[in-house]
Formats: sequence, C-alpha cells, structure tokens
Amino acid sequence: MTEVDEAATSQTATPTLAITGATGRVGAMVARDLRAAGPAPRLLVRDASRAPAWAQDVAVAGYGDGRAARRALAGIDLLLMVSATESEHRLEEHRTFIGAAASAGVRHVVYTSFLGASPQATFTLSRTHWHTEAALRESGMAFTFLRDSFYTDFLIEVSADGAITGPAGEGRVATVARSDVAAAAAAVLRDLAAGETRHEGATYNLTGPQALTMAEAARIITEATGRPTVYHRETVEEAYASRAHYGAPRWEVDAWVSTYTAIASGELSTVTDDVARLTGRPPLSLADLLRSGPTA
Repeated sequence: MTEVDEAATSQTATPTLAITGATGRVGAMVARDLRAAGPAPRLLVRDASRAPAWAQDVAVAGYGDGRAARRALAGIDLLLMVSATESEHRLEEHRTFIGAAASAGVRHVVYTSFLGASPQATFTLSRTHWHTEAALRESGMAFTFLRDSFYTDFLIEVSADGAITGPAGEGRVATVARSDVAAAAAAVLRDLAAGETRHEGATYNLTGPQALTMAEAARIITEATGRPTVYHRETVEEAYASRAHYGAPRWEVDAWVSTYTAIASGELSTVTDDVARLTGRPPLSLADLLRSGPTA
C-alpha cells in the first residue's frame, strides 16, 4: 500500500463526530477538549450566532425538528447527545432527535443521562432520561450512557444567598463537577473515534469522590469561602409553598422539589470511580471546585 493509499484509508476510517448542546456548559467544554486533541467536531446548535469563533463546521437544529436534525447529522458517524433543555416536552424532543439520527446514518450515540435513571426514580426528570435510554436501545444505533449525578456546581449556585433550602433530610449525594462530566465524555469520544469498542453498550455512573449531606455541603462552603452558609431543611409541603411565588408550571416545580427528595431517598448516595477510570484523574470534590472556581 502506498503512502497516499494509507493516508486515504486512515481518513476514511476516522469517524465523523458531532456534538449537540455545543453552546451549553458541558457541550462547550467537550467541544473545546476535542478541538485541542484533534480535528474539531461538528457543532449542533440552535443559534448559530452563539457558536464559538473557532468553529468551522456548525449546523443549526433543534431536538424537536426532525428534518433539520437529519440534515445537520448527514455524514456523522459518532454523536454526543447532551440532554435537551428541561421542558415538559423534552422526551418527545429526544425521541424525534434519536429517530433523525438513526435516519441520518449515525452509528453510535453517547448520551448524557442521569444517575439511577428509572421509570420509578424519585427525581422526576430521571424518568425522562430512562425513557430516552430506552429509545436509544431500540434505535438500532450503538450507544454509551453517561449517567451523571447532580452537578457540584449547582450546590455552589443555589447556596449563593447563604442557604441550601429543600427537603433533602439527612440524605447524601455524590455530586459531580460539570468539568468532570465533560472530561469523561471527551475521553469516551476520543476512544470511540480511535476505533475502541469497549464503550459500546456501556453505562458509566459519574459521581464525585464523596457523598455529602446538605448540612455537610453547607459547612464545606462556609469553610472554603468564608461566607456563612446553612442548610435549611424543609418538609415537602414547605418546599412546594416556598417555590409557589415563581409561578412555574407544575412539572418544573415537581422537578425542583424532587431534586431534594431524591437525595433524601438515598438514591443518589452512590460513589463510583468511573470518572477516574475514564479520565485518568480523580474527580473534583466540592472543596476542590470551590478552590478552583465553578466552570463557565
């Protein structure tokens, strides 16, 4: 085989990669990581004006627009599907997008799911993730599921006013940093693009290094920032009442409250080493993230 033939074979064997949610926090970090390590991926966005300046391959498609998604995914072999923005219609959008990906000829989808995804999960949005996983299993495409816990960054955000407030009881949660989820996703995508098959059909549970109660989290935030922070424990009834003034739809309030009741239930106390196994480094703790600053 000549050098020209070898180069052509290598180029043909390299999967074409796309990333959805590329202007969101996790998707953007994955895109930057992959661009630094090799050819830049195609970025699927809803608004082309928000795409990064370095992006040369940008396609506009929403999850619920099957026709646009099929066009955007033409020629794509490997896809990172970052879950859509939370909405009442997210599962319907996911199913439409998955159908479009299969029709476009996508071979493998890496999907950002949620820890303990189940149709009976306490966290209401986790049920949507389970049904999305089911749609991917039935799609005929290969798949990898990245089931991340709640984001550690979220703990920092909700405590900005000096309190974490909700019905989490004494439950524990092994939150994971957004940057660790992005690093894990990028590692899996690099492996798959290189022809490795060990991730096909795999489910990874992405957690931080320790499971904390909300009181422990508040104490760590206080110690690391010098900003007094407390955990204000609510009953479920109090949680709904304290959030009523937002005027949010019922499905959204259910999601907010079940963020805490899922912790109280013990369903999110699992601690794994999947981040370390995928990235080669230990996951960030809450104290680590407070020292380094939450990711943008």
